[in-house]
Amino acid sequence: MEIVIVGAGVIGLATAWRAAAGGAAVTLVDPSPMSGASSVAAGMLAPVGELTYGEEPLLRLGLASRDRYGAFVAELEELTGLDTGYRTDGLVQVAFDADDLRYLDDLRRFQESLGLPAEALTGRECRRAEPMLAPGVRGGLLAPRDGSIDPRRLGTALLAAAERFGARLVRRRAARIVVDGGAATGVGLDDGTVIRADRVLLAAGPWSADLEGLPPGTVPPVRPVKGQVIRLRTRVPFLRRTVRGLVKGSPVYLVPRADGEVVIGATQEELGFDTRVTAGGLWELLRDARELVPGVTELEFVEVTAGLRPGSPDNAPVMGPTALPGLIAGTGHFRNGILLTPLSADILSAMLLDGPVPEIAGPFSPDRFSAEVQA
Repeated sequence: MEIVIVGAGVIGLATAWRAAAGGAAVTLVDPSPMSGASSVAAGMLAPVGELTYGEEPLLRLGLASRDRYGAFVAELEELTGLDTGYRTDGLVQVAFDADDLRYLDDLRRFQESLGLPAEALTGRECRRAEPMLAPGVRGGLLAPRDGSIDPRRLGTALLAAAERFGARLVRRRAARIVVDGGAATGVGLDDGTVIRADRVLLAAGPWSADLEGLPPGTVPPVRPVKGQVIRLRTRVPFLRRTVRGLVKGSPVYLVPRADGEVVIGATQEELGFDTRVTAGGLWELLRDARELVPGVTELEFVEVTAGLRPGSPDNAPVMGPTALPGLIAGTGHFRNGILLTPLSADILSAMLLDGPVPEIAGPFSPDRFSAEVQA
């Protein structure tokens, strides 16, 4: 089985590893691996902490993938000898004012209705859990099984694992899908080269539907959603776990790393393919982070970046065979790409290799949008 994967973010890389380990000849096509949303992401593994009303199927997918992470990382780190920065210290959500606290209280009841453990915290208990929190924090919730990972380290390890099993990386831009006899049979590169394949996986984020040769409606529309992120550094312990908070209704999160990095994010902006870092976006992040954790302004500034999350029409992943035989979609992971990496790789590699596909993948097939496309 010869497979071409378009896109070397974490989803493409993890699927390449699994498919190559399953015996396929895998070629990854990407001019700059891990340069998109995967490299900007903070790396929260927080299906409970980031729970959103109306996304119950996505919650089940996220919980299954989070619970898969421990074994996934252990296997990856043993294979490559590379550390991924995986942490399982939990996540604390905090409220800045009374309205924010009411929202978290409603969220706790929603969590409990779904059978999720929800531990309410007073303001004092929040500060006991995280001493750097502001004295005025009103209360919060603890998600003890949520965690985090360093996406950049994860991407490096995934590429090493894929190459260990013979996957080949071609640093060129995919320009078109080659179609013969009504089926996808390869990928044409920007230099005119054609790579033939039995199966093609589109994992190119918000660019997945932009390739030439795709019949109309083959891939559901995936839009770019901009996120700006700040990276700081501390030489002394600062936060014990991820802090996600509401400040007058505005969400912000701070994700600590073992090496002293603290990641603050992320804005959510519907501005098309705009990756500019803006003063307003950074000001909002620092303003809200400072309200929750005043000491953050004393940390060393390291980096600001902006990335484009791939958002599908319903903000859930698009994983499965498309209307074009031989072409499989693996995109639309929006804000959950890092969280869903282990399970998405299992699902997509099974589809590529004709293996048993986990039943949990059912709600995320591309054909759920077919009626909208035809309309």
